Amino acid sequence: MSETILELKDAAIFQKDSLVLNEVTLDVRKGEFVYLIGKTGSGKSSFMKTLYGDLPLKQGTGSIVGFDLTKLREKEIPYLRRKIGIVFQDFKLLPDRNINKNLHFVLKATGWKDSHKMNQKIEEVLNKVGMKTKGFKFPHQLSGGEQQRVAIARALLNDPELILADEPTGNLDPQTSVEVMKVLQEIHKSGRSILMATHDYALILKYPSKTLKCDGNKIFEVVQRAV
Repeated sequence: MSETILELKDAAIFQKDSLVLNEVTLDVRKGEFVYLIGKTGSGKSSFMKTLYGDLPLKQGTGSIVGFDLTKLREKEIPYLRRKIGIVFQDFKLLPDRNINKNLHFVLKATGWKDSHKMNQKIEEVLNKVGMKTKGFKFPHQLSGGEQQRVAIARALLNDPELILADEPTGNLDPQTSVEVMKVLQEIHKSGRSILMATHDYALILKYPSKTLKCDGNKIFEVVQRAV
């Protein structure tokens, strides 16, 4: 059996004081690709934020890449985020610097010192997402799909054990969504675990995988029937 890298038991997810999800019990194993689906407002983003330390886990138990979410201290969050890669819907690239400098900033912030190694790593991750020649461009000079590829490259910088992708195709047209999905599939094939929140059912049909659904304050696994 492959090891569990994300596990929650009877967890309650809160956004400030309001309960968003209750009695959440699930696990994601190393090497899995898991979808998280659900309507807007069903708790997907709050769930993701709890996993990367933006929201505290106040009830139940939970661990992610070896960190206990119930005991997570403020000062440990940067270390947690080195072991997970986060891909956001709105890219979150810094507009005032080019792509190489965007990635350089992340490496510096996560403790890298050697500039030669940093440059090598940046080239490696941009190459993985098909953006090797675009490092000198600024975010506004790239299309939405290209910006999301860069965001995926950024999530790979610290060789994360798990990638959390929160609606990574939410701002993209269908054709570009498929291209970005192919990049994520390639990364998954290289042995990485991915948890992807999405409401793009066309992608799920095209690339079926284990699917969790947020609905009625709960998260449960959806059994996919053959179409």
